[in-house]
Amino acid sequence: MSVAVTPSAKNPAPRDTQRIYSIAELAREFAVTARTIRFYEDEGLIKPRRQGTQRLYSVGDRARLGWILRGKRLGFSLAEIKQLLDLYQVDRTGLQQMRELLRRSRLHIEELERRRADLDAQIGDFKDVETHVAAELRQRGVDPDSD
Repeated sequence: MSVAVTPSAKNPAPRDTQRIYSIAELAREFAVTARTIRFYEDEGLIKPRRQGTQRLYSVGDRARLGWILRGKRLGFSLAEIKQLLDLYQVDRTGLQQMRELLRRSRLHIEELERRRADLDAQIGDFKDVETHVAAELRQRGVDPDSD
């Protein structure tokens, strides 16, 4: 989850590294509320500069917000996301961060595969119940698909 700024598929042109964003611009771009962005700030995930009461977000803050939202979609906790983002501050090469992301991704995959197996077993059990109950209803002369 390196926060190094690279051109995205959505916007292939490199961004101006001196660009400053308002909270409204970031909220609009990432389809989140300003309250969500302030929450991430309160949690220490992003740290915009202040000019009076106005928050000024850098290109780095914008990149971090993108990674925070992607991490949430992937199922990482905010604590995990913060740890992954903070690794980039320790090792600017991003190697530590990538290794840890790989490790944690593998753990998440294992957990999701376990949950999928549990769901598949549960679905199988319900299908057995469905088959038996439908057969019993038919045997009693009742259409199992009627209300």
